[in-house]
Amino acid sequence: MQTFFSPVQLADPGTADANVQLRTCVHCGFCTATCPTYLLLGDELDGPRGRIYLIKEMLEKELEPPPGTITHLDRCLTCLSCQTTCGAGVNYMHLLDHARTYIEEKKARPAGERLMRAALVKVLSNRKLFRLAVFLARLAKPFTALLPGSLKAMVRQAPASLPTPSKTALPGTFPADGPRISRVALLSGCVQPVLQPSIDDAAVRLLTRHGVEVTIAQGQACCGAMAQHMGDAHGAKARAKANIIAWEAEMARGLDAIVITASGCGTVVKDYGFMLRDEPEWAARAAKISDLTKDISEVLAGLNLKAPVITNAPAVAYHSACSLQHGQKVNDAPRNLLTRAGFTVKEIGEGHICCGSAGTYSMLQPELAGRLRERKLANIQATGASIVAAGNIGCIQHLADRRGEVGGARMVHTAELLDWATGGPNPSGL
Repeated sequence: MQTFFSPVQLADPGTADANVQLRTCVHCGFCTATCPTYLLLGDELDGPRGRIYLIKEMLEKELEPPPGTITHLDRCLTCLSCQTTCGAGVNYMHLLDHARTYIEEKKARPAGERLMRAALVKVLSNRKLFRLAVFLARLAKPFTALLPGSLKAMVRQAPASLPTPSKTALPGTFPADGPRISRVALLSGCVQPVLQPSIDDAAVRLLTRHGVEVTIAQGQACCGAMAQHMGDAHGAKARAKANIIAWEAEMARGLDAIVITASGCGTVVKDYGFMLRDEPEWAARAAKISDLTKDISEVLAGLNLKAPVITNAPAVAYHSACSLQHGQKVNDAPRNLLTRAGFTVKEIGEGHICCGSAGTYSMLQPELAGRLRERKLANIQATGASIVAAGNIGCIQHLADRRGEVGGARMVHTAELLDWATGGPNPSGL
């Protein structure tokens, strides 16, 4: 694609990279075939190719972001299915992140909308505030019908109750059972420890059972994903730097990996090197952190897991989160681990299509998210499996009902199933 940026514009690192991505695009349109919003809406501007044209025009002409452009970019799930499909190698994630940052810096949205988006980032990235918000949302449930669209979606998604906080959400060290073969830091995150601490509990049991010492670093914070996706580049970088400092302290004591159980977080942490590339003091440090970061399935794939202790293991439908399959290109490890643990793994139809969770998307775009959810549920039910495994808290919360079920099947994190198979407790509801 031909571009016409001036030398002054290209002096900005974000614009310079956007120029590279735009020039890489050959506008072939293969990406539209796997774009969830294009499949639903059939609008060229709600597909990657159309959005790329909108971004090009906005950045080149330094336009005040047009409302239509904002609408079409906001409808993007950032599922990155288009990035997997693209034969030319366009990094759509970096291009879209820069466009969203441009929109936020121009303050092109109405003040009320900007305030709500900032509040979402603030609340969801702070466990205490998030816990309080869930409590308030429960109180507001009787008045759901009176609330405006986005608030209505948020209140509807609030769980009826919250589990007791776990020790895995606090700084500390969990020693390996028996001889230690490696030492890792676990990102406990912000939303997951509040909604489902059982996931990290299972991860810690699973790792320590297999000789891995697990530490929760003092000072670690939200990964920055929510701020990044909202166009708040400054906020995302601040959170990244806090994590880098926290993990560097653990690296000084010896660290083999930074393990992440929420794949949405993992995609962003693996991108810290790019995020901080233009800050000399941080670039190399961030790159080291990105290189150390692994999804829990990648770490477990390198271990000799114990033989399964459960018999007649049920069939499991594996839901591959977009952030894992498209963002991190981790596909085989979770499936192979489940198979080795004795489960029969069933593939879900249209597995490359997003379920509609996508971080805050289900709250900001509830209608489209709901349509994608129903599409995914139908494909899951077609497998006939009694258990659905996934590697991302966002997908689990979006797809499962209040009983933790998906059309009668129980939905759990992959780590919980592997923990159960190798000697841990039954995941809740199984």
